[in-house]
Amino acid sequence: MCGIVGIYHRNGIPPQESLLKSMGDSIHHRGPDDEGLFVDGHIGFFHKRLSIIDLDSGHQPMSDGGLTLVFNGEIYNYIELRQELAMNGCRFKTHSDTEVILKMYQVYGEAAIARLNGMFAFLLYDKERQRLIAARDHFGIKPLYIYEDADMMAFASEIKAILVHPQAQAALDQESLNEYLTFQFLLGDRTLFRGVKKLLPGHYMSIDLKAGTSRLVKYWEPNFKVDRHHTLDYFVYELQRLLEDTVKIQLRSDVPVGAYLSGGVDSSIVSILASRNIPGTLKAFTGAFREGKEYDETPYAEIIAERCQAQMFRIYPTEQDFIALLPRLIYHMDEPAVGPGLFPQYMVSRLASENVKVVLGGQGGDEIFGGYTRYVIAYLEQAVKGAIFETNDEGEHVVSLQSIIPNLPYLRQYIPMMRQFWKKEAFGDMDRRYFHLIDRSESALELYTQDFRKQYQREAIFSRFQEIFNHPDTLSYYNKMTHFDMFGSLPGLLQVEDRVSMAVSLESRVPLLDRRIVDLVSAMPVNMKFKGGEMKYILKKAVRNFLPQEILERKDKMGFPVPLHIWAQNGASDFIKDVLLSQPCRERGIFDMDKMERLIRSERAFGRTLWGALCIELWFRQFIDQ
Repeated sequence: MCGIVGIYHRNGIPPQESLLKSMGDSIHHRGPDDEGLFVDGHIGFFHKRLSIIDLDSGHQPMSDGGLTLVFNGEIYNYIELRQELAMNGCRFKTHSDTEVILKMYQVYGEAAIARLNGMFAFLLYDKERQRLIAARDHFGIKPLYIYEDADMMAFASEIKAILVHPQAQAALDQESLNEYLTFQFLLGDRTLFRGVKKLLPGHYMSIDLKAGTSRLVKYWEPNFKVDRHHTLDYFVYELQRLLEDTVKIQLRSDVPVGAYLSGGVDSSIVSILASRNIPGTLKAFTGAFREGKEYDETPYAEIIAERCQAQMFRIYPTEQDFIALLPRLIYHMDEPAVGPGLFPQYMVSRLASENVKVVLGGQGGDEIFGGYTRYVIAYLEQAVKGAIFETNDEGEHVVSLQSIIPNLPYLRQYIPMMRQFWKKEAFGDMDRRYFHLIDRSESALELYTQDFRKQYQREAIFSRFQEIFNHPDTLSYYNKMTHFDMFGSLPGLLQVEDRVSMAVSLESRVPLLDRRIVDLVSAMPVNMKFKGGEMKYILKKAVRNFLPQEILERKDKMGFPVPLHIWAQNGASDFIKDVLLSQPCRERGIFDMDKMERLIRSERAFGRTLWGALCIELWFRQFIDQ
């Protein structure tokens, strides 16, 4: 895992080595083990390395003939690709996956990118063809940001590195702020910084250095065209096989590997499968809060630790940790974060980094296998609508009112969400109804000033939401929801995953986000994936032979909730007021101060309005005010 920086000058002037180094130094935490510089004509790269594979000879930038590469990530199938290349006559100087990317490009050109199975972001300079390739993995696990103006393009693993460049100014993009206040994440290639964009997941950019032009290529997306030729048994067998293989190949490392273990289905699967393939005792890491049992899932994590004979490491973050760390975490994130889970995730990552250098987790399982309770809420409405009007919007029987009843206990802890959802436009179009389920601004709009609300355009945001939600191949409600979550909300969660691990120089791997698994699951008939409205039905069926019943039958999984509403009334009260009732916050004109005071006093349990406001104000202080 590493940090990469690149500059391309259209005017032919060589990039300054000192500037490249300064940009790289700003993300030193991503790669403290080694660094390297490359300048050729109007192209310049800088690399910060966290050494994981081929510790001795994997130095970057790596050159081979007229090709030069800076790469952040891991290619999990690099051994298989290396063997294939060797059979085609390629000779290798190192044992690194970096060299495999170079050789793949030599043999297959740009088509090589789609064949890489891993998490990656890279810049590849082809001197002979005068071409620059910027690529990002299928799901956007590893970040790559781009700033472009008439004179140059700058690339980096984190936005803060781009902002070191004197031509890239830290300025707010107002439409992106509106979008964050709606979802607490941003859609598509947007960032909160005007002029800075993300390279989209599953895409690469090919830049013609002679002409100064570029083209954006989508090299992969899930195929939601339903496979009706295979049986349930076939899909279960294939999923079992892929789960075992993806964990096995993601354990490839020349340094110690551990696992995150929350006690939920996803991390439990990864931990158990990892323990079967790791020499010695698996080290597992978890966290909880002492404010009540609803904030402590360690009893479930202990069940899995005992099952796989793992050594458990626990941490209990406090409100004082929260006060001390939150401003720094906003700095590491570059942008306001997706949910307060950022804070405990960082604490667990820091604990893990003291014991291992690589850690596996269950991120992505909810998006791929339908693990969000809002799917049950959405289908409960569909079932009621179908029963009343004797209709079926999807054209096939997925969930009926009778079949969903056994899964309604999942909703017990989501009554506030249901009340909000049922308030208006019941039985409307699927896109409008799901937008209501994930729109966090409706309960928070009264928190904004009248002037801010005047420029806030929900319908424009809804239109951008529709572009992702209404994918032409996603005919069922379930596939529309999971597709949106894969390419709408998941990138924000992966940004958290990347930053909290890289902040402590830890490599975090996510085995469930293997493109082969997603290709398999996306093509399954929906009634196999979401039978009777049961979340993660197909995944649970595939792992039923080794996952304990206590985990399989849980109906109280809450993610990683933070007792922020409790802290706001106790030890964190002064900190929160100093941030949100401060003079700079008043002058910003976003929040109504009287209503902000009421929110601080009365934020509900598991609410995220207070969290979103804290993130916004601290982000302004960190990046815009300075």
